[in-house]
Amino acid sequence: MENEDRVTGWWLFAGILLMVGGILNIIWGIAAIGESHFFVANTHFILSGLNTWGWITLILGILELLAAFSLFAGGSYGRWFGIVVAALVAIQSLMEIPAYPFWSLCVFALAVIILYELAKPRTPEVA
Repeated sequence: MENEDRVTGWWLFAGILLMVGGILNIIWGIAAIGESHFFVANTHFILSGLNTWGWITLILGILELLAAFSLFAGGSYGRWFGIVVAALVAIQSLMEIPAYPFWSLCVFALAVIILYELAKPRTPEVA
């Protein structure tokens, strides 16, 4: 019964956003690992090349899916795991701005919304 009290509509919203972001990052990561042709040639990443960023994005996408399922299960562990993963995704997306500015800012905005929804305190129910 405790889990039902903790899973609110906003947690469900944040979990769905984590799932959407995770699926997009997995697709983006696989495409980057395979060096797909829709990536712009001669882009400059802060730390490494396209292949490395593909692996980082893929791993973060998988972690986002795990965080979403953990959040759906209820409890505070899923909330904190979601906060950590969303923060890592926000940092990663800011580091990709030189290569893909619009996409990176969209992913960053998604991560900030997730962080906001998971970090805000639970409002008490009015009887």
